[in-house]
Amino acid sequence: MRTTTEPTGHVGRHGSAVVNGPEGDALDWGSIDWAEVEGDVRRLRQRIFTASQAGDLAKARSLQKLMLRSRANAVLSVRRVTELNAGRKTAGVDGVVVVSAPGKAFLAASVQHHSGSWTPKPVKRVYIPKANGKQRPLGIPVLFDRCLQAQVVSALEPEWEARFEPKSYGFRPGRGCHDAISCIYATISRTTARRVWVLDADLASAFDRIGHSPLLAQLDGFPARGLIEGWLKAGVVENGVLAPTEEGAPQGGVISPLLLSVALHGMEQAAGARYHSSGSKAGTTMADSPVVVRYADDQVALCASREQAEQVKARLAEWLRPRGLAFNEDKTRIVHLDDGFDFLGFNVRRYRGKLLIKPSKAAMRRHRERLAAEMKALRGANASAVVQRLNPIIRGWSTYYRGVVSSEAFSKLDTHVWKLTYKWARRSHPNKSKGWVVNRYFDAFNKSRRDRWVFGDRDSGAYLLRHAWTNIVRHELVKGAASPDDPALADYWARRRQRHPPPLDGVSLRLIKAQRGRCSVCGGLLLLADHEPQGLPEWEQWLKVIRKAVRKQAVTAERGPEMADDAGKIRLVHAQCQPRLTTEAVTKPSNSPARP
Repeated sequence: MRTTTEPTGHVGRHGSAVVNGPEGDALDWGSIDWAEVEGDVRRLRQRIFTASQAGDLAKARSLQKLMLRSRANAVLSVRRVTELNAGRKTAGVDGVVVVSAPGKAFLAASVQHHSGSWTPKPVKRVYIPKANGKQRPLGIPVLFDRCLQAQVVSALEPEWEARFEPKSYGFRPGRGCHDAISCIYATISRTTARRVWVLDADLASAFDRIGHSPLLAQLDGFPARGLIEGWLKAGVVENGVLAPTEEGAPQGGVISPLLLSVALHGMEQAAGARYHSSGSKAGTTMADSPVVVRYADDQVALCASREQAEQVKARLAEWLRPRGLAFNEDKTRIVHLDDGFDFLGFNVRRYRGKLLIKPSKAAMRRHRERLAAEMKALRGANASAVVQRLNPIIRGWSTYYRGVVSSEAFSKLDTHVWKLTYKWARRSHPNKSKGWVVNRYFDAFNKSRRDRWVFGDRDSGAYLLRHAWTNIVRHELVKGAASPDDPALADYWARRRQRHPPPLDGVSLRLIKAQRGRCSVCGGLLLLADHEPQGLPEWEQWLKVIRKAVRKQAVTAERGPEMADDAGKIRLVHAQCQPRLTTEAVTKPSNSPARP
């Protein structure tokens, strides 16, 4: 049973309950200047990146120790785990979650001062369904471990961002699935492309089989290496039974994706990929070299011949063996570009010399099945519930696939959705005629579209989105080994964010721009611009959470002599900041003269 617990003197069993800070230096969670906190952490990350890039490991280690002691990093880590992450209300084996501001403040102080005496706790085993029908095992750490992991990530990630190979795109700041797909397109889109053979490789249970010793050897000298080793060996609790973990990193941990990236660092070099080091072609792949594009444990090697693809597979198999990893032979194959291959839910194939990237047939089938299952579950519900349930699914799927050749797929899916909604409406009113059903549920609800057959609710005016309303927007490939932690590329990332606005409505986008991307109450970033959702499920979750967390809130302005009585401004605020608006409205004295 999950218990919502607020700390009253301790968080778990990590030592003294007294906060190791100056006397009277209590943390007021509601008054934190998040813009200043984020700036402090960002600048320290940049210093770690610069030291690592310059090869000054001693300075990097010193800065990492500073990051691990930083209050700004501690409060930002707690906020990420307790407010921003999708699993913020999911408890570990201790059943503890923290939802109140005083609890978060105490948790942040504990993370900052008591991490050295903390013993990592086992993770809780849960299962989620995979696309192939199997179950994916997740390991959910306790809340305090998740906060510590977020703290350690801020210290470890910038060091490795300066080292990671340029075509590694999985679970890295500023990079995502669309960069991997764009890289493939940029490499083989020309009709004269030489790399027409593809090694489509998949690792067998990569997270569960990472060798601890090789991974820890790569982290030698890192100040929190012992803590990471404790997380790796803490064990897993399933059905009340504790089992040891001799290998692997639990999926579900905040730090696990970064550890996988560290473990697989060097894969491009092992495959034989070579880059020009100087001249006008500096940073580009040599002509006779394979191109390896990796997203987490999924990778493709683009090769000039089948023989080269076989060689790359043999090299990588040899390189993976001492790391405890191996290819999943059922999913690993060598194909010609004319036959095509699926990668990250996309189908990449050359048609008569022209490369087209589309949503894969398997992805479309899963989406249709998901929509049908949702509509079946909504039998007996009203039209408003149908719109509320399906819109995030449609919006998330369309957003994920908007950067490729998806118009035909969108049109087919809209036809499928129309059939589902019409069938649902007929079932809801078996004694009504077809004409009555059509007039009741279908109309031109979206006034900006000339579409008579939009499903909607006449009472509320809410209507179902269409896939085809999503514009095709080509994704711009991230430049080389660019990282948001590189201070020399601050202007590049600022321009990139401007060119790639988040998929929100026009009003919200204008407000975000006017507010410089920050909440009008706490000053924190409204969107995590450098951490794009990773994969289709996260796009759907991101859009759903953002629409809940970032709401248009009417904030009454202070009235002065020159302002009308009903003057006000529309601002964007975090959902968790809305209660502060009510409190401030009640306690704030009025500047206007009292009325008779």
